[in-house]
Amino acid sequence: MLLGLLGEREMYGYEVVSELRARSTAVIDLPEGTVYPALRRLERDGLVRARWVDVEGAPRRRYYALTTAGERALTEGRESWHRFTRAADQVLGG
Repeated sequence: MLLGLLGEREMYGYEVVSELRARSTAVIDLPEGTVYPALRRLERDGLVRARWVDVEGAPRRRYYALTTAGERALTEGRESWHRFTRAADQVLGG
């Protein structure tokens, strides 16, 4: 899900948390303490890159964006998810 959001545009950490919550009508409500370490792992694994941005009147924000490897991982993840949901629908009769 994080890669999917970052595949749309560059975002800072809290923005990722807020987008997940808003788009899922709060069904997906991950705490910041879960999202920030996940973003750091994605950066360490080369799937996202991060940069600091100064914001007038606010603390600096760390923005994340997909790398080429992250774009590939997103494509593969979506394909895998579609295969899984099709199989689940067949099993559950959906």
